[in-house]
Amino acid sequence: MSKKLFVEIVSPERELWAGEGDMVIAKTVDGEFGVQPGHTPVLALLASGSVVRVLGGRETGEVRAAVHGGFMSVTDDDRISILAEVAELAEEVDVERAKRALSEVESEGVSAEDTEAQDRAARARSRLAAAGGDAA
Repeated sequence: MSKKLFVEIVSPERELWAGEGDMVIAKTVDGEFGVQPGHTPVLALLASGSVVRVLGGRETGEVRAAVHGGFMSVTDDDRISILAEVAELAEEVDVERAKRALSEVESEGVSAEDTEAQDRAARARSRLAAAGGDAA
């Protein structure tokens, strides 16, 4: 039997998902990387408005979550904790609501100085990407 990772995805409100997986792919502020069993311990800052994927998790073979900020901790006993400021599992995403939110922000026009609008757009895009929508 191959070794598995134990993965938990949590936000301040609740534990979203916990279980086993073969690999975790996450986008950090330093770039996207994957973690498999035996990876060296790491503490990484998650990129805002990104998607965390757990491959080999659940019957579907993949668990996806939209995350906005937070940390990923990898320990030497093959445990990965995704500690997100805000997170939502793909199946919980209201795709139409996320599309509307993104459309509203884009119609307002997002300037480089408007960090609040950029933040809202990033959240909407990550929710759509997690749910399998067009945004990434």
